[in-house]
Amino acid sequence: MAGVNRGLSVWSPTRRLRHPVGVIETDVVQLVQRLPGVQVVRAGPDNGAPEIAWGDSFFFYDPDDVGESARRQPFATIVTKDYGEFDAASDLDRPGVFRVNVAVGRRAFEQLFGHPAPEHAEHSGDYDYAELDRLLPHPVYATQGWVCVLNPGTRSASQLESLLADAHGLAAERYRRRGFET
Repeated sequence: MAGVNRGLSVWSPTRRLRHPVGVIETDVVQLVQRLPGVQVVRAGPDNGAPEIAWGDSFFFYDPDDVGESARRQPFATIVTKDYGEFDAASDLDRPGVFRVNVAVGRRAFEQLFGHPAPEHAEHSGDYDYAELDRLLPHPVYATQGWVCVLNPGTRSASQLESLLADAHGLAAERYRRRGFET
């Protein structure tokens, strides 16, 4: 389903991921919010999120605002800190570092990295998960078809935009298959 959303006005040159000092978190949030049917959940004590996730953003396709039943799996997230030893390979505790995570699916993952997502553990030594502005397999969820970029910039912003649009399209397709759309 690659390319499903390419060409939408949300990806016009005037709305691209750009910032004078590089892309910042709010740029990504604003870009994804422009996609149709997106609900953004910023984890915090008010929505019952675990404390470790507070401040992180989760993007769901839920155009009918069905709520929890439609929001089982985000299509993208922004993470701003390490999650203990479980997810520390990106060294997100560095000042100003954040990671955009995108569910591209296993087919796209293999096209991007040249190996199947379920076999990523065999290739994990090939990547520096703390490198900024580079498309990388997700350090924890690569086997499920997730990719990431730390502090997107000139090398990765355009590709990240396309991947976010494609992930949004995949999420919309899943939403329809699950029978939420009327």
